[in-house]
Amino acid sequence: MKMVMVVYNEALDDEVMGILAEGASKNYTKITGVLGDGVSSGSHLGTDIWPGLNNILYIACKEAQANVMIEKVRELRKSIGHEGVKAFVLPLEEVT
Repeated sequence: MKMVMVVYNEALDDEVMGILAEGASKNYTKITGVLGDGVSSGSHLGTDIWPGLNNILYIACKEAQANVMIEKVRELRKSIGHEGVKAFVLPLEEVT
């Protein structure tokens, strides 16, 4: 099992939820309104000076589904530029 974590600009919510619906997984946890600062994406602190927020999706899935999700995020990054969405795959050791 794998845990895919997708961190993305809240403005891309429709696009990210769309790629999730395209077959990566139907099970996920979504955290909205997340603050962050990245080298390529800049600051998203929800303030007048640093506007915008991020969302995070956690998807527990089989390795094949994780590979699909990563590939779809790569495709999205190519279409919108590299800023705004990143995906990480983590080992998932236990599910209870």
